[in-house]
Amino acid sequence: MSWRMPAETEPQARVWMAFPTSDSYLADNQETAARSWAGVAHTIAEFEPVTMVVDPAETPTARRHLGEQKIEIVEAPLDDAWMRDIGPTFVVDESGRLGAVDWAFNGWGAQSWATWGRDERIGSFVAGRAGAKLEVSRMVNEGGGIHVDGLGTVLVTETVQLDPRRNPGWTKEDVEAELARTIGADHVIWLPRGLYRDSLRLGTGGHVDLTVTIPSPGVLLVHVQENPAHPDHAVTREILAVVRETRDASGRPWEIIEVPAPRVVRDSVDWVDYSYINHLVVNGGVIGCSFDDPNDLQAKEILEVAYPGREVVMVPALDVFSGGGGIHCITQQEPAAGRRG
Repeated sequence: MSWRMPAETEPQARVWMAFPTSDSYLADNQETAARSWAGVAHTIAEFEPVTMVVDPAETPTARRHLGEQKIEIVEAPLDDAWMRDIGPTFVVDESGRLGAVDWAFNGWGAQSWATWGRDERIGSFVAGRAGAKLEVSRMVNEGGGIHVDGLGTVLVTETVQLDPRRNPGWTKEDVEAELARTIGADHVIWLPRGLYRDSLRLGTGGHVDLTVTIPSPGVLLVHVQENPAHPDHAVTREILAVVRETRDASGRPWEIIEVPAPRVVRDSVDWVDYSYINHLVVNGGVIGCSFDDPNDLQAKEILEVAYPGREVVMVPALDVFSGGGGIHCITQQEPAAGRRG
């Protein structure tokens, strides 16, 4: 059996999310987080179905924010609310059958603030609810740590898959073999690292979905920090230099579109990692991150050009980013499949 992870632009059956819990580090601002997650869910539901996994203790709160109609609620114990990372990565086989890769999950490299005893079971739970054939991986990985073109190319970062707290002793060859087995990616592009803030507390250690994405075959959208005072000014130029020397799985050079970061560079904690790259593609649309920033309009225009024929909707994302991620991080698309199970 050969699995393939479809590009995010391919037809989707639904989007999966997880509702914030009162037990996680988001609990200090749970009401704000709940409103933000619900706002994203309701926006997606204008384009396609949304299923929200909710810890049973949070069901009344979830129903209050989500309503009873558009968002499907399913209950399962949760530690956290980052479905891209705790949920499965969906794949399809040659016949169109739906599969789901259940990565090993250990709280983004056994972070001191993280708990994951319940989250590590969400991949198999979601796969079962979706009727997908489960493909278990022994590699510690998260959905935000990979991005594909659906044609054999996958983007990863050395600081995630080779993280000794995730996969001690693994080599690039080990990672590449597992990515080929599980998601059908036989052309791996290694980025050196992720953004500065993402390497700090509450960060993932360098997820690719804040830095680079593939809106169509042969095209890259790359996050660029234009302010030289920000540490990511150097980081994003390093990433640009790397991708300019690479090709996609078919051997063609990339058309690279630079996406300027928001102009704000700091919050009350540190340098920010606000990124327009962390958007979600849905059927007929793109759900983008807005930051009440002068660059929001430019980002929307770039996304409209990069995704022709799709409606781009910018959704407030400051409260999501304050928790350590963005709109892409809290969602996971399920591709349309010819048959399930």
